[in-house]
Amino acid sequence: MAEVINMPRLSDTMEEGTVASWLKKVGDKIEEGDILAEIETDKATMEFESFNEGTLLHIGIQEGETAKVDTLLAIIGDEGEDISGYLNGSTEAEKSDAIPESKDEEKDSSDNGSESASKEDLPEGVIVVTMPRLSDTMEEGTVATWLKKVGDEVEEGDILAEIETDKATMEFESFQSGTLLHVGLNEGDSAKVDALLAIIGPAGTDVSGVAKNFKASGSENNTETKKEEKKTEVTKPVEGKKEAPKASTSASTSTSNSGGRIFASPLAKKMADEKGINLSQVNGSGENGRIVKRDIENFTPSAQSASVGKFVPTGQEDFDEVPNSNMRKAIAKNLAKSKFTAPHYYLNVEFDMENAIAFRVQYNSIPDTKISYNDIVVKACALALKQHPQVNSQWFDDRMQLNNHVHIGVAVAVPDGLLVPVVKFANEQSLPQIGAAVREYAGKARNKKLALDEMEGSTFTVSNLGMFGIDSFTSIINQPNSAILSVGNIVEKPVVKNGQIVVGHTMKLCLACDHRTVDGATGAQFLQTLKGYIENPVTMLV
Repeated sequence: MAEVINMPRLSDTMEEGTVASWLKKVGDKIEEGDILAEIETDKATMEFESFNEGTLLHIGIQEGETAKVDTLLAIIGDEGEDISGYLNGSTEAEKSDAIPESKDEEKDSSDNGSESASKEDLPEGVIVVTMPRLSDTMEEGTVATWLKKVGDEVEEGDILAEIETDKATMEFESFQSGTLLHVGLNEGDSAKVDALLAIIGPAGTDVSGVAKNFKASGSENNTETKKEEKKTEVTKPVEGKKEAPKASTSASTSTSNSGGRIFASPLAKKMADEKGINLSQVNGSGENGRIVKRDIENFTPSAQSASVGKFVPTGQEDFDEVPNSNMRKAIAKNLAKSKFTAPHYYLNVEFDMENAIAFRVQYNSIPDTKISYNDIVVKACALALKQHPQVNSQWFDDRMQLNNHVHIGVAVAVPDGLLVPVVKFANEQSLPQIGAAVREYAGKARNKKLALDEMEGSTFTVSNLGMFGIDSFTSIINQPNSAILSVGNIVEKPVVKNGQIVVGHTMKLCLACDHRTVDGATGAQFLQTLKGYIENPVTMLV
């Protein structure tokens, strides 16, 4: 029976999509997991894969055309099957019953299927647990560690697994009690939100059919098997070179070595990245020569030598590809949105740090006390923001929100990018309390252990690269904040004091402001207040 594919909803705000390119044509054989088309949404151009097998019988939207979500995109069925009823609209009931037709409808089907299973088809007491949405931007998650194994008793509130999101690795607790009967994802596997994660129920219950039915209901479960079946284009062909649509294993290896297309499963790419293996040097044993998990596991340096030879000519072009992590993609999305929606402007100042240096030495002479210059800056900002609520504000289309509380985000560099834990009510915290909080959050950030509530709610952000020897720089505003302060290094240099050139210590700062909420004069007045606190830090203790 033919199956109708509609324009999918590929993002939470998507209302229509444009077919950028078709990767299959009418008459082509389609396997589950094949990429049908590239679809441009309001946020990105995304690959749309098939969840069905058969022959592509009809294309409803041509390349370059735009259509609303749920518009007929394609029809897949048996070769030679009559699909006239689907095209003239006379069998709407058949269309609605054919398959989940878009990702939204698949989700509905998945929801209905799981609901039906949980209420009607499931054995008594069995609960299906799906991949949770652990952050506002999370679209998929990776199981970092299972803390329970099949057969273990689970109590409500027990930690089932640690799940890596686009922001952090977070503990996921069970809201049910029972026995862990089935695990839908292995450690290291990724899946979309709402995919099958686990099944909990009475001990001894057979849930093999439940797991099978859940997957069949349209869940976007992206397990290792699906990963190995999905073809992913990793590099683009070198200009002027043509490649066969389907190549043997040896042809795939040759193409890889010449800078052409490399087909590899997402899991294989991730494993290669972790092991430092260049995919172009791996022989693929999967369908059409694509690289799968076992190829990475079996790869050895000797195989590399056999693949590319022992001698590399001088000047040969080479590169490594690193797949974007969920965190890196979220950072790119959020910063691009901020840069291109908020009209940034920058105010640069240079502060005299002589008194701050002496203040810190004296403060740290107290037993068991250690504060940093960054702690001084955070505290000074918090006090200055109380006097300038416009800088401590947020922009909405119909209003500005002037925050009376001060929650300062402190940017922390981590291997995958940047995290911004939040020191809440910073104006009410002492310098040692701020220092302890920042050190604790920085450690959690680097270990991916920050809780979601520890990264939310900032009203202002401080980014300090002075510790890396950077004298001055500009930053992109961390929305929904209205401003971010970039803090440079303390530099020893000649300065003029009382008409004399003497050796001094100064620090450059740059305040990036959203012009919708912070006028230039407002930003300048804030910096004047900040200058008073930093150049005379004892006033922060009064």
